[in-house]
Amino acid sequence: MNTHPARRTTTRRTGVLLAAAVTAALTALSGCGSEKPAHDATQGAIKPVKPAQPVKPAAPKVDGLPGMPPVLDPEDVYAADRPNKLSPVVKDFPSRVYVPNTESDTVSVIDPQTYKIIETIKVGRQPQHVVPSWDLKTLWVNNDKGNTLTPIDPKTGKAGETVDVHDPYNLYFTPDGKHAVVMASLDRQLVFRDPHTMKIQHSEPVSCYGVNHADFSLDGRYFIVSCEFSGELLKVDTAKMKVVQQQKLPYDGAMPQDVKMSPDGKKFYIADMEADGMWVLDGDKFTKPTLLPTGKGTHGLYVSRDSKEMYVSNRGEGTISVFDFTKNKLTKKWHLPQGGSPDMGGVSADGKVLWLSGRYDAEVYAIDTRTGKQLARIPVGSGPHGLAVYPQPGRYSLGHTGVFR
Repeated sequence: MNTHPARRTTTRRTGVLLAAAVTAALTALSGCGSEKPAHDATQGAIKPVKPAQPVKPAAPKVDGLPGMPPVLDPEDVYAADRPNKLSPVVKDFPSRVYVPNTESDTVSVIDPQTYKIIETIKVGRQPQHVVPSWDLKTLWVNNDKGNTLTPIDPKTGKAGETVDVHDPYNLYFTPDGKHAVVMASLDRQLVFRDPHTMKIQHSEPVSCYGVNHADFSLDGRYFIVSCEFSGELLKVDTAKMKVVQQQKLPYDGAMPQDVKMSPDGKKFYIADMEADGMWVLDGDKFTKPTLLPTGKGTHGLYVSRDSKEMYVSNRGEGTISVFDFTKNKLTKKWHLPQGGSPDMGGVSADGKVLWLSGRYDAEVYAIDTRTGKQLARIPVGSGPHGLAVYPQPGRYSLGHTGVFR
């Protein structure tokens, strides 16, 4: 044999080392794809890496009307209206329910804790609505036949000097706070006024009859107006203060009332007390709307504090329908004991109570929003109409009985 002993030993050691390396490599490879993590006695268990979760793209910012406070959530225009989320402007105001009595020429003031009338304020002829101002500091009583507005200080509950304003059936404010918009129903005009002094800035004549309710688009650049007596809808350019489109509702004898936008800003809902339902309108396209039946005499529309539901008052049958935005359908109907005529109103700051005026029954209803149970039935003056719950959550008011953003 010619093999050197030292060389044989080296060869065996090399073989052993190679075999160990191969074994270790195979062991490591056998662990790939295994559900059990590898283990290192010196470092402890190594946790498996979780796959990256898909990131939901952020909703694009809304290109709002110049001067308008920015939209907080492009997918929910009512994001500022959460329970008890009161602005610093109103946080010290006492909680009250203000009820304009059209035939008594008074405003009944109710303490919502006791369900008792604590004051009756004398105002002008035929008060229709109590309207929070854009800056949240004043409540304006619309004295339609008296051709005046009566300001009420919500901090003290005291009325101030009346302001001369012709035919103020209803009152709104543009999202930038630059204009008050008087719905001059019989004058057939939309009158843009200074939001503080109420001096006329621009009068926009309309060809429809009975302009009364409205709501603004997500970006605030236009608003939809209902014309009660001619059964029509208007689309108005906010900045230009001009009617840009108009259409007749596809129902003989239609009488559109309250207008409310969906949380995502894609649809407008228009109550119709003759068609007994809500019209569903694409505001951007302003195409022919479709009708969703809700109940006899559909009148007022109020969004819940979580933006998931809308309460629909059916004045002609004494009921409230509940519409679910996420399911896109009616889910409940609440019946008032002994009937009634639920009309206009609002939701309490905590979202637990829906307040509605009983237009033809000289009373006000307080309804539990969780159960639909009537909590109180309060006698007030004659012809109670545009009831306002105040204060409510929100950064600013668009008007009516309280449309907040």
